[in-house]
Amino acid sequence: MKTTTLSLAALAVALAIPGQAAAKAGDIQFKLVATYVAPDGKIKDVKLDAIGLPAGTQTKADDNVVPTVAIEYFVTDTISLETIAGVTQHDVVGRGGLAGAGLVSNANIVPATLTVKYHFGKEGGIQPYVGAGPSYFIFIDEKPGATAVALGATRQKMSDSLGLALQAGVDIPVNQNGLAVTIDAKRYFMRSTAHWYAGPTEVLRTKHQLDPWVISAGVAFRF
Repeated sequence: MKTTTLSLAALAVALAIPGQAAAKAGDIQFKLVATYVAPDGKIKDVKLDAIGLPAGTQTKADDNVVPTVAIEYFVTDTISLETIAGVTQHDVVGRGGLAGAGLVSNANIVPATLTVKYHFGKEGGIQPYVGAGPSYFIFIDEKPGATAVALGATRQKMSDSLGLALQAGVDIPVNQNGLAVTIDAKRYFMRSTAHWYAGPTEVLRTKHQLDPWVISAGVAFRF
């Protein structure tokens, strides 16, 4: 809610200030944004169950807000390539038959993403864009949650995953020197497999639908 309020305020200010020259081929744009990450995390399939999951067991990953950096290169005046850098951390809890159970703790995700973007709008004015591209989620240092540990899990691992990102947003020029307010929304389509181990033995393997919404707002500098 705070991010949304700040974004609307920035939009109002930006609309009242003269615009800047349109992007040109060879320009580089740097973005510093606050990013709200809202994954799904539900179980899509149970591949191995040696512990006997209760009937109706489901899962959900929690949301997070993190700082993110984006770097964009304009291949032409209207087409650019953008990559992002950031790390987001999530826990996974049970629902249904395991409601409230802590299953995964502190799963750090590096969402390596490259999108091709098309920009449109009048020169010097607001510049909306759409984009799409591949993303590779890298999981780092995740651990079994408190409930999983109590049930005997000693190790937990999420598989790295390749998926797709769709993107839409707008850059709102603030001055003639390349400064802009930026608002961006991405929807990722990702699947990952979770593995739980008791000692060296894998006791549970579940396939999960991540599919996070990723909403960002902040400032952009083009040079």
